[in-house]
Amino acid sequence: MNEVEVIERLKTIIKPYVQDEQAWEDLTPETDFIKDLKINSANLVDIVLDVEEAYDITIDNQAMERMLTVGAAMDIIREKMHD
Repeated sequence: MNEVEVIERLKTIIKPYVQDEQAWEDLTPETDFIKDLKINSANLVDIVLDVEEAYDITIDNQAMERMLTVGAAMDIIREKMHD
């Protein structure tokens, strides 16, 4: 799965939780889930669960704490898919 496929799938997963549509449309690896997309921390947990299901991976607490930006989420997805 290449970077474009990962980011497009991730955009689909986070779309229901996004409070800032413009930031979602302009999404980059540097986009911060909380600061830019205005996703609250409870919904961030929902996103982690959705990502786990979509990619058939398990995200541990340590990885979850790092998952604050789109780029970090992409890195974690790639790491876990190769475990």
